[in-house]
Amino acid sequence: MKKVAEILREKANPPVVTVSPDSSVYDAIKTMAERSIGAVVVADGDEVLGMLTERDYARKIVLQDRSSRTTKVREIMTDSVFYVRPEDTREHCMALMTERHFRHLPVIQDKKLVGLVSIGDLVKDVMSEQKFIITELERYISGEHG
Repeated sequence: MKKVAEILREKANPPVVTVSPDSSVYDAIKTMAERSIGAVVVADGDEVLGMLTERDYARKIVLQDRSSRTTKVREIMTDSVFYVRPEDTREHCMALMTERHFRHLPVIQDKKLVGLVSIGDLVKDVMSEQKFIITELERYISGEHG
């Protein structure tokens, strides 16, 4: 079973994007748009305080007719953050995301944020593994093995 640490090593993404809990929601959403990402980690230094997602914005700003320019991230962020550790498995992440309806999970090691895995990262990894297995099976069937 593949570990989260391996998935993070294979990602070609820059470091995790974080925002301050005192940032305006507008600035956080602007950052997300500029980086083409659907979530940011809300942090104070190395301490993860929450997550802000497009879903939070839609439900807590748009649908409640609030101003994103005057509302602080801390007012609408999801503050009960589930996270995984580098030694956790891909399957554990997928089960947690499915059960809790998450699309992103911070990766914490020694109380520090070391990465972020998305459902897209996990699906991409599964597809890559399946492609490898299919290629190896095709080689075996065609007699190209050893």
